[in-house]
Amino acid sequence: MSKMASLTALAFLVAMMLLTGVCNTLLTKYQDMQCVRNCEIGSPEKRANFHQPVLQTAQMFVGEMGCWIVVGIMTLWRQYASKSSPQGRGYETISTDDIHTTADADDMGAFVTEATVAVPKLVDQKLAGAGLSGHHVLLLALPAMCDICGTTLMNTGLLMVVPSIYQMTRGALVLFVGLFSSAFLWRHLRPFQWISLVGVVLGVAIVGLAGALYHEDTGGVEGNASIHATLESTSASSALLSVTGILLIAGAQIFTATQFVLEEWILEKWAIEPIKVIGWEGIFGFVLTIGIMAILHFCIGGTNAGRYGPFDMVEGWRQITTNRNLSISSILIMISIGGFNFFGLSVTRSISATSRSTIDTCRTLFIWLVSLCLRWETFKWLQVVGFAILVYSTFLFNGLAEPPLSCLREEEEVEELPEEPIDH
Repeated sequence: MSKMASLTALAFLVAMMLLTGVCNTLLTKYQDMQCVRNCEIGSPEKRANFHQPVLQTAQMFVGEMGCWIVVGIMTLWRQYASKSSPQGRGYETISTDDIHTTADADDMGAFVTEATVAVPKLVDQKLAGAGLSGHHVLLLALPAMCDICGTTLMNTGLLMVVPSIYQMTRGALVLFVGLFSSAFLWRHLRPFQWISLVGVVLGVAIVGLAGALYHEDTGGVEGNASIHATLESTSASSALLSVTGILLIAGAQIFTATQFVLEEWILEKWAIEPIKVIGWEGIFGFVLTIGIMAILHFCIGGTNAGRYGPFDMVEGWRQITTNRNLSISSILIMISIGGFNFFGLSVTRSISATSRSTIDTCRTLFIWLVSLCLRWETFKWLQVVGFAILVYSTFLFNGLAEPPLSCLREEEEVEELPEEPIDH
């Protein structure tokens, strides 16, 4: 019965991880498609859609800060559970070992209690070093800064491409994580893993080619008057628009991979729960993002040239607070991002980081299917080919698929792809 309950709980965690992950991308794209200015039919001026990638980054960090609510609930539960236990009600654990004959009963009771608490701490310190506290917590601002750059670039790229191409291009993360882990963390990559990284590059290139050949109206940049005018003045084509978006998304994976490597280094050196890492990064990221937004607003957004642009902080806030669709979607994005991180960490702890990355690959498929159903894009065989190569390469990197050549197969355990702690 307990086994069935465990399987049911795991299935629930996986389902919720997929649901919240799919909602993250689709809701962000939904925001990009909302008209915020000149929306009336027959308006003499060009229609303008929501275009605030920096503000969307701030939304993400608010969702990550929500992890502290989970931490607080878990802390209260532990206190309640400890008070309801025999030890919490004042009873002492009595041992029957022979060593008790050489010590006072009260002293030995304290010794057993202290030893029971100390053993897990010693194990944690052996595995991950001393606890991360004090000024060392500021180290988490480094991956938060990488997250700011990566997420903002991806949100900007999403304005230029459809959701499925956006999600598939994010598969380039495997390439940069593999390279950076090998260079900075001294991870040993086997020959078939290097081949899989080449496959990732090929898959992303094919997806990018599909986007360039079959460009569709994304409802994002095309609906923004200022950017549309800029593109017209430079005679930019639709194909160039898609390629630019894909390059921005792929380039953003450099910052995300750096974030992963920094987080892995911190978790190896100091002991801290992953969910607290997300919470601290949410705080640092939100503070830094708001500060950067304020500076950009006074330097660019507050000027006549920057008015209504992506750095106009006041206009962006007005759009979110006055547009009902944007307000509701912003709240849902914050909830879904916090939920995705929580359920994702739970899946990692219950199974493995490899399983999580495999499940996250399925998220791309669901995003693609929903986009097709909503008619945000059309079916393209070339996109299917690129996606298939990406999936196979990711599975090959994580050891979930057999290498194509027998000489590349090894019996040793494969290095797992570092888990993805934060969604964008």
